[in-house]
Amino acid sequence: MKRVVLTLVFYLALLWLGSMLLLGSLASLLLVVVPRRWREPFMREMAGRTFQLFLWGCERGGIMELDLTALDALQGERGLVIVANHPSMIDVFLIVSRVRQCICLMKSSLGGNLFLGIGSRLAGYIPNRHVEVMIRQATQAVAQGEVLLVFPEGTRTERPPLDALKPGAALIARRAQVPLQTVVLERRSDYLTKGWPIWRPPVFPMRFQARLGPRLQPEASVPATVTRLHAVLLKELADAPASRPA
Repeated sequence: MKRVVLTLVFYLALLWLGSMLLLGSLASLLLVVVPRRWREPFMREMAGRTFQLFLWGCERGGIMELDLTALDALQGERGLVIVANHPSMIDVFLIVSRVRQCICLMKSSLGGNLFLGIGSRLAGYIPNRHVEVMIRQATQAVAQGEVLLVFPEGTRTERPPLDALKPGAALIARRAQVPLQTVVLERRSDYLTKGWPIWRPPVFPMRFQARLGPRLQPEASVPATVTRLHAVLLKELADAPASRPA
């Protein structure tokens, strides 16, 4: 009986999230005429608070257990690249709900998404359609003091605990001369891992935890930075007993 109730809460939570995102996207169209210097911080704040409200509701409904308090230390940071492992599609929600002013690199295909496309564009998130343009825009933003969120695997982890890393985050940090802050995401749920559809209910409660790893300065070369970053994340994940399915 408990499983039935939690499954019902799960579907209601998805409906609630979809409604918030859709209504928020439509309402945000009114901000198109607002200058970027005001619009983008406001939209990032609203995105973070929407994700925070959704996660709070999931906790209250008993379908999630979260420990994200370590991320609060990153609020107010300036000129930083956050790099995190990417086991699940929900990872963006986990981080942005706590570090609300960060800029995300996003798949260009999301630009046409009815639920996420409008808000992400108005928030100043950077699409990956043209890699050179993405690197240039991200470097400029971070050099001016913005905080950038990157999942250096490029997609959700296919071969746990960690796939090979792409060089984008290291290149941006080196060009902007800013540090890389590692974030380790631990899970006890397979929900929204590679190949898991959003509507398929998992085992409840889903458990997610975020913790801060070492902060790294970029090496003299990008490959050396990528190698060190991969080694650090692997070590942190090896020390994370919670990073396995329930």
